[in-house]
Amino acid sequence: MADVTDVNRGNAGANLPVLRGHNAALVLDLLRTAGEGGISRLELAERTGLTPQAVSKITARLRTEGMAAEAGRRASTGGKPRTVLRLVPSAAHAVGLHLDRDELTAVLVDLAGTPVAVRRVPLDLGAGAERVIEAAAVQVDAVRAEAVRAEAVRAEAGCDGGVRAGGGRVDSVRTGAGAGAGGRSGEGLGVGELLGVGVAMPGPLDHATGVPRRVTGFPQWDGFPLRDALAARLQLPVVLDKDTNAAALGLALRGPGDSFVYLHLGTGLGAGLVLGGTLHRGARTGAGEFGHQVIQLDGPLCECGNRGCIEALCLAAVACGDLAEAARVLGAGAANLVGLLDIDRVLLGGRTIAAHEERFVRGVAAAVAERARGAGIPVAAAEGGAHPVAEGAAQLVLAPVFRHRRSAELG
Repeated sequence: MADVTDVNRGNAGANLPVLRGHNAALVLDLLRTAGEGGISRLELAERTGLTPQAVSKITARLRTEGMAAEAGRRASTGGKPRTVLRLVPSAAHAVGLHLDRDELTAVLVDLAGTPVAVRRVPLDLGAGAERVIEAAAVQVDAVRAEAVRAEAVRAEAGCDGGVRAGGGRVDSVRTGAGAGAGGRSGEGLGVGELLGVGVAMPGPLDHATGVPRRVTGFPQWDGFPLRDALAARLQLPVVLDKDTNAAALGLALRGPGDSFVYLHLGTGLGAGLVLGGTLHRGARTGAGEFGHQVIQLDGPLCECGNRGCIEALCLAAVACGDLAEAARVLGAGAANLVGLLDIDRVLLGGRTIAAHEERFVRGVAAAVAERARGAGIPVAAAEGGAHPVAEGAAQLVLAPVFRHRRSAELG
């Protein structure tokens, strides 16, 4: 697993609470990566370079906050057995929202990034900012309530007494009328606390300020302070990023620290770039507008205003049922990226890819192989959850909790 970083390093505009100090984040991340097997205080001290006394103080606080719990004892080479500690995934949660052009997906994940509840509803991204914000707020409430109901059912069935495998109770996640009643920006973590909401939507947009730009097909979003408006509505920290960046972040956190491109084909076409283990947004956070590279000068008009964009060509082929042509066009663009950026892998995702996964993987791989001059670049469907953009959006909130590692990476 790739190390976790602070994806909002140096970005005060992201509006995330300062959750804990560097040393506590260091310990917390080691608990996370240790999994259910846990890790001893001695191992924590050895791997962090902290004194045993400092580790004991930090872990005591984490246990008081419900973030850590005992996971048994481990035989010692000398003296009494060591107590092993583990992360309590259900101690806190994050919501990831994917605002697609015609659909809203909301995912509630625990500290380990595991989805707890998912909702998908129709959405008209062009319906106006107020209606979209209200729809998003309703789904944040709904996904939290759904998690509570699921745990209540499990508790009544005697499955685990209302306690998740990780420890703490999900039914302490706050719900009720007005999502804002549930969040506490900047306060200490409580059991079941909702840390914030990550929002992913089509670009271009400015991640640093949380402001969409001229979203293709929806220019009315240009300049609207979406992040701040939604944060005010929810009374929770909110982070905004492009859909492809969010998905690429989620993939990078689970995989090796290499260079890859994530190509997302759904209602539009875009790319998330991870270069040398770093999520590449660009100086103005506008990188990855892959779908609007022109590959046919006299081609069909694209909604962005140009002609012959790869998005327009690819979506037109899909609409005509010519998946082989759509894959060939997508592969040509992928090969351009391989040659330009010398990346290691090409990953494919999005609802159109998911519906025809084998055909797209095969077609894109053939096009890349033909143009990559023997580089042997692998092409595959992106692995991970069923909702990679929404789950990646939740990681926009979670990653800073474990922010100390690869601090100069992942943007």
